[in-house]
Amino acid sequence: MVQYINQRMLSLADLQVKIGSVDFKNPIFVASGTYGYGMEVSELADITGLGAIVTKSITRYPREGNPPPRIVETPSGMLNSIGLANIGVDTYIKKMIPLYEELKTPIIMNIAGSTEDEYCEILEMMELISTNIVGYEINISCPNVEAGGMEFGVDCDLTEQLTSRLRKLTDRLLIMKLSPNVTDIAAIGVAAEKGGADALSAINTLVGMTINTTNRKSNIYYGFGGLSGPAIKPVGLACVHKVYQAVDIPLIGMGGIISAVDVLEYVLAGAVAVEVGTANYRDPNVGNSIILELDALLNKNDFGSIHELVGKVELGS
Repeated sequence: MVQYINQRMLSLADLQVKIGSVDFKNPIFVASGTYGYGMEVSELADITGLGAIVTKSITRYPREGNPPPRIVETPSGMLNSIGLANIGVDTYIKKMIPLYEELKTPIIMNIAGSTEDEYCEILEMMELISTNIVGYEINISCPNVEAGGMEFGVDCDLTEQLTSRLRKLTDRLLIMKLSPNVTDIAAIGVAAEKGGADALSAINTLVGMTINTTNRKSNIYYGFGGLSGPAIKPVGLACVHKVYQAVDIPLIGMGGIISAVDVLEYVLAGAVAVEVGTANYRDPNVGNSIILELDALLNKNDFGSIHELVGKVELGS
């Protein structure tokens, strides 16, 4: 860890990013679910150098999640069907919020719900307490039980309405997390922007499935899971660029990032920051490694700032 700290002090490139009213020291965030509630891996990795940590999804009440098997490796990725297992917002406030008081790394709380009212109630509860959480990432890939189980994030009107309600409840950073499992992700991004989102993150996992041909059973208990890892990076890049062309608010890219080159691809596609997810399971310190690689890569190519490259991909020959 000392090595990471000393090397960061030698940084020459400007890695700082600003999203909404929040300044982050670098664009490397940890994706929701891969660092738990933000503190669990502190003994395994140096979390102080990261741009931000996004918590796993928090719901109004505790959830045990789906029965096993709910995680399976796939070629260049993994499927998960955890089912939003979490301790619920009451326990989160009681046990986790106090632990953040001395933490220098910004915490972004990921919120999930089954109804608009559930999302709003969670956010209202958080706004009533004193906390150094810098903002919220809203998981809209959740079934809306009041709309026949349709996910919030597949409908423009639902997305805009939910975003608008949440916007009225907080001045903190509000990030809407977009699903790739839609017909037009750019339209959903525009709807979130109209609703008052400060930023968008993309992409959430792709729907996937694997089957054991010996016993003819699905390798995931409920059949389908969320596909993540390097296999989905091309999809993530395409989605980020489509949304970048349609909105005027910052984008946070994610999907298959394992190196600084991957980060630069997302930046060129239009992202100002990224979230590293599945790679953390292999190496909890991968975020720190990527920060060092990114700094070296920018310096090698004489880029003084990450901002110079945002959205600068050139199309055509």
